[in-house]
Amino acid sequence: MDVLEPGGRVLFLSADAAVIERQMAGEEVSLAQAGALRDDISTDEITPIGVLTCFDERLGRHPYVGLQVDGRRPIGTDGVRGGGFRVTVAGRRYGKGSSREHSPAAELAAGIRLVIAAGFERIYRQNADNLGLFTSTDFSLVARIQAGEAIGVDELVAGRDALAAAILRAGGLLRYGRARMGAAGPAAVAARPRTLVEKILARHALRTGDTSGALAAGEGGFVRADWRFIHEYYTGMARHMLHATFGFPATLHDAGTVLCFEDHLSYAHRSPEHLGRGLMGGVRELSAAHRAFVAEYGLRDHGYLAGGEGSEGISHALMAEQYALPGQVVVGTDSHTPHSGALGCVAFGVGTTDMANAMVTGAVRLTVPESLLVVLDGAVPPGVTAKDVVLHLLADPRIRAGAGVGRAFEFSGSGIAAFSTDERTVLTNMTAELGGFTGILAPDSETVRFLRERRGVDFTLEAWMRSDPDAMFAETIRVDCAALTPMVAAPGDPGNGVALGGLAERVRVDIAYGGSCTAGKRADFDQYHQVLDWAARRGLVVPAGVRLFLQFGTVAVREYCAAQGYLAAFEAVGAELLQPACGACANCGPGSSERAEQVTVSAINRNFPGRSGPGKLWLASPPTVAASAIAGELVSFAELRARYPG
Repeated sequence: MDVLEPGGRVLFLSADAAVIERQMAGEEVSLAQAGALRDDISTDEITPIGVLTCFDERLGRHPYVGLQVDGRRPIGTDGVRGGGFRVTVAGRRYGKGSSREHSPAAELAAGIRLVIAAGFERIYRQNADNLGLFTSTDFSLVARIQAGEAIGVDELVAGRDALAAAILRAGGLLRYGRARMGAAGPAAVAARPRTLVEKILARHALRTGDTSGALAAGEGGFVRADWRFIHEYYTGMARHMLHATFGFPATLHDAGTVLCFEDHLSYAHRSPEHLGRGLMGGVRELSAAHRAFVAEYGLRDHGYLAGGEGSEGISHALMAEQYALPGQVVVGTDSHTPHSGALGCVAFGVGTTDMANAMVTGAVRLTVPESLLVVLDGAVPPGVTAKDVVLHLLADPRIRAGAGVGRAFEFSGSGIAAFSTDERTVLTNMTAELGGFTGILAPDSETVRFLRERRGVDFTLEAWMRSDPDAMFAETIRVDCAALTPMVAAPGDPGNGVALGGLAERVRVDIAYGGSCTAGKRADFDQYHQVLDWAARRGLVVPAGVRLFLQFGTVAVREYCAAQGYLAAFEAVGAELLQPACGACANCGPGSSERAEQVTVSAINRNFPGRSGPGKLWLASPPTVAASAIAGELVSFAELRARYPG
């Protein structure tokens, strides 16, 4: 395609629901008439969880059905396709949140050919490129398009790196890869002071006809991946893409380093969202496609437990427990792939097309990130966790203004020493919420201990596995850990952080949920047990009208809790224990809200509208979740103890 042809309507995703509703009714509006545009539109809103059971052209019925404006959902099923829209216009940080490629795929299938926004989240924009969906931050295009002017591709790719432009001109990444990736080979990278992320990427850099392999910040390029993993929400789509592009069977590159996980949907049979919307047929279709792909290519799979409830474990937790090593590159079809960065590897999320291309070429596309240094000064006080550190960072005005978007976060400082590897994974996991490309910590003696004790791996640290003293960081954020207190994030966005002690009034809770990749590890269950054992010894239980769910992250965590004798305390206070799965974090199982008036306190990583049901969701640390379950309202463990002295 040389030009974006005229024709079709422009859809303004306004901050005024009435403006969107008028457009859905057929009215044309201008940019000025649209008023303020909605910022922070997440992929959870573009394609909510229920839509993810589609992985082909059916996605075109559903873009924006989860968009919430003024408490309303102004765009319904078939609204975009039926309205003849061709261009979408929105505000800042468009496409934040989950890495789901279903979002740009749904837009494209509905007829959208260009998205114009004040800014884009990294994974969303890369996914759009990979599908051949144009994105731009040039609002001057709007009036020209509405006037019927054709827009040349040169304008649409202006300001993009050479690789992104080449992929868009080719019509997407798979077409590009088939035509241009055959000659890819190791790149020679010039010596200079580097951050740890830059060092690891340099050791994995590939050179192609459109990329030098120099991997300067802001440049597009490819790297060789040590591990590539995919889960069942994306496997069917990847299989569909591969066979449509390359035929069946496709030839996979080093299939032994491709891992598959069924971790999201094993509690769908207990999910109000999936049952209420009749989605179980789609769930079975996703599972069938996933298992067919595993069988067709003889891939390693971590699937459902016997009996059909629960999985072997959540992909991110299992990657840290069994696979990732310092110095490696790990990619997965999930925005929380940076979880493994706590071990000192570069781990980042990619979309389905990126993964499909990586499966056949071994090469993973990226835009080389700048690095941001987070220095944790001093030890955190008792009762403060890594989750509180992240919620503090998310509330930092610099982060809220976008300082972290697309950057690699390196966590360092004396405060790191106090955190176990399980706690460190919270920092790297939630770089997704911070807007980052990835998160990493330099491996140290704690990393060596974790690998030896958890995995039986005797790992020797190498001198290069840390940032050079004179490496360049785009920005440094220092955190005075001694000043931190337990945090919560108010419903709607993980960035709505506030010190728990600073709440004007206490918030009643209906549901307390402890689990997910962020909060289903051994250290998290140590924290749940510390609170709940204290409560059980005093005869305290979860009060009537409140439900507490604790969901293990992996089978190994469940076995650890049993061996430690934790289960008795959990059961004594009235907690419901759930087998490993993503569960309520993916709005797929017990712990999700069922009604808009319900209030949840949850240890998961994000609380975008609709993420875990229709209710209001507060983010908190594991001990705060457990304490709040006992109190029936938001409290820290210290506050709960003060209510029951002795």
